[in-house]
Amino acid sequence: MSNYYITTPIYYVNDRPHIGHAYTSVACDVLARFHRLSGDKVKFLTGTDEHGQKVEKSALAAGVTPQALADANSQHFRDLTSIMGISNDDFIRTTEPRHIKSAQSLWKKMADKGYIYLGSYSGWYAVRDEAYYQESELIDGPGGKKLAPTGADVEWVEEPSYFFKLSAFGEQLLGYYEANPGFIAPESRKNEIKRFVEGGLKDLSISRTTFSWGIPVPGDEKHIMYVWLDALANYLSALGYPESTPDLADFWPADLHMVGKDIIRFHAVYWPAFLMAADLPLPKQVFAHGWWTIEGEKMSKSLGNAIAPQTLVDEFGLDQTRWFLMREVPFGSDGNFSRERMIAVVNSELANNIGNLAQRTLSMIAKNCEGKVPDAEGVAKDELDLSFLDAVYVTQNETPQKVAQKYKACKFNDIMSDIIAIASEANNYIDTKAPWKQKKVDEKLMNATLYHLIEGIRCIAIMVQPFIPDSSSKVLDMLGVAQDKRLFIHLSPEFALLPGAALPPPQPVFPRFVEKAA
Repeated sequence: MSNYYITTPIYYVNDRPHIGHAYTSVACDVLARFHRLSGDKVKFLTGTDEHGQKVEKSALAAGVTPQALADANSQHFRDLTSIMGISNDDFIRTTEPRHIKSAQSLWKKMADKGYIYLGSYSGWYAVRDEAYYQESELIDGPGGKKLAPTGADVEWVEEPSYFFKLSAFGEQLLGYYEANPGFIAPESRKNEIKRFVEGGLKDLSISRTTFSWGIPVPGDEKHIMYVWLDALANYLSALGYPESTPDLADFWPADLHMVGKDIIRFHAVYWPAFLMAADLPLPKQVFAHGWWTIEGEKMSKSLGNAIAPQTLVDEFGLDQTRWFLMREVPFGSDGNFSRERMIAVVNSELANNIGNLAQRTLSMIAKNCEGKVPDAEGVAKDELDLSFLDAVYVTQNETPQKVAQKYKACKFNDIMSDIIAIASEANNYIDTKAPWKQKKVDEKLMNATLYHLIEGIRCIAIMVQPFIPDSSSKVLDMLGVAQDKRLFIHLSPEFALLPGAALPPPQPVFPRFVEKAA
């Protein structure tokens, strides 16, 4: 058994949860569930980022305090974990005392080592991005207006500021990227970060004085900590840093920080430099996934096309939504949400493939085998039986390292394709064997076929648990599989269903989605 620590980015409370937030959370949940099913001890963290100028401005505009705004909007993201079936072990808020203590301790550690100094900042700042930009990074907007590379408005800021000696870490960072080629993924993001660092790093302004909603700088409360230094510290504060807690000993360094590609620089440049300055181990990997468009258009507040996760779950179902989000695009690439495409995927893969396989097999068993697990004893396996069982057991049982590598590389689409291929083979097997015809010739042949099928369904249901936990649990319940026999080590003939065991009446798990008439 290994320890495994995975984190989502903490979500900014100026937003409401949308499909992009759900996407990141579900991806992390799939990995957390995979590791638990593999017998690992898992720490899965999510939470909210609640400080910064943007929150203060929004609160002022709404006529509420920043804390009240943060409390209300943080709850929306806590609700997201329930809406999407997320199995996080902790939910961190940057306004919590444990986090404030941790962030200030990290600051003091870097300052004690001589990596923080007081100076004066003048330059471009994007409130929307909570990010500083160099002149060379700005782009021309309408009427010659300067914009951040993200398209956000920028403002010229001049104020006293503490600086972090980021410029001292360029060579060290490049050396770390070279020595740890898997640290940044996918490859395209790694190349982007390397080019940025190779272009030369400037010292980073890490405090503000022109607004007050943030964590006070230790020893100088006229300054508040830069929101990104504050936010990144959450990965440590959830483990009890700076105290020597069991969680800190067990789970740091983190195995994976999952982030959107827009915040890769903060996680792959600033964060490792902060950790180097504090003499702390670096996370093992930062993975930056792509963005979603909606029906071919960029998701934006101005277009009003953001999709609330609850809307999808209410219409299509929780596991159907989770399946589509992980299935539609290779993870790391940009994706497009299309209602037509979602209906096609849900119906073809869940309803018509896995769902239909389970329903017709279990219905035949209920009708022809007294509702009990059939017996294949005494029936020799032919070539088709052996080929089918080989696909069921060998794919996941004899090559667990290959499957684990796919999960580690976040190749969710490939993993799901492998499972669908097994389900398709099972459907071909039942069509070819035609147990309804075998019954007329030799009931023992029918029983053996149904037994092999029900074993295939058991293994498929175990395999899909990280992606569709509720539905897979319903299938395993219908098969009478005990709760303690649902790990990946149970994908073996050794743990096959016992003939004669009573089964509950079968129920459909994946109804076919039909558009309501207008």
